[in-house]
Amino acid sequence: MKLPTDTAWYETKRIENDITWIYEPAINPFFRCNIWHIKGRERDLLIDSGSGLYSLRGSVASLAERPVTAVASHAHFDHIGCHHEFDHCLAHPAELPVLLAPDPHETLADRYATAEMFDQLPPGGFDAQRYKIEATDADRVKPLEAGTRLDTGDRSFEVLHLPGHSPGTIALWDERNGVLFSGDAIYDGELLADNHHSDIDDYIDSMRRLLELPVNQVHGGHFDSFGRDAYQRIIREFLATYDR
Repeated sequence: MKLPTDTAWYETKRIENDITWIYEPAINPFFRCNIWHIKGRERDLLIDSGSGLYSLRGSVASLAERPVTAVASHAHFDHIGCHHEFDHCLAHPAELPVLLAPDPHETLADRYATAEMFDQLPPGGFDAQRYKIEATDADRVKPLEAGTRLDTGDRSFEVLHLPGHSPGTIALWDERNGVLFSGDAIYDGELLADNHHSDIDDYIDSMRRLLELPVNQVHGGHFDSFGRDAYQRIIREFLATYDR
């Protein structure tokens, strides 16, 4: 099904010359996925694709200018809604089955995709019973293993597997610049470790690993970006709460 377009549904903000933050302002920040467009000399990357209520490629002009590789930080509904619009998609093997058959239980749509997730309802309202994520065609999506490197021509990212929030949660780590695109592994807000496929022991291990990285800047899956001090504070508070 082709999604309707609405250029007013999305807003964009340039973070750096090659990084644009795309978001859906009508959705409450707790539920609102950060969509990251990284332009490169050789390849563009898109990290996550939002709720899928409106076409992302059709509404945000910069995403139609040239081919884009769409990376899924994980396969929850708020992060993969428009992945099916892109010809080249990547996700951790543990998340691939959900992109191919996005069941509401596995995407958490049955838990969180309600009218309460909006600060302002879309035109015509929101019917949770009719809402669904479109499946990504199998020939468009490939597995993204831990340790793989994604190179845009200007930045090189190492794929980090950080299970806990979900089995196949990943982050992209630009070691040269100290920049982490962290998905829902870490952001400056309430971290969720109680979903049906979350694993707190895995999450603790992932946080311990993250604490060792020399991170200067984090662009997370939700809320505002933040720096080194907040990064270390969030991790230490999480470990103090859960690592007994």
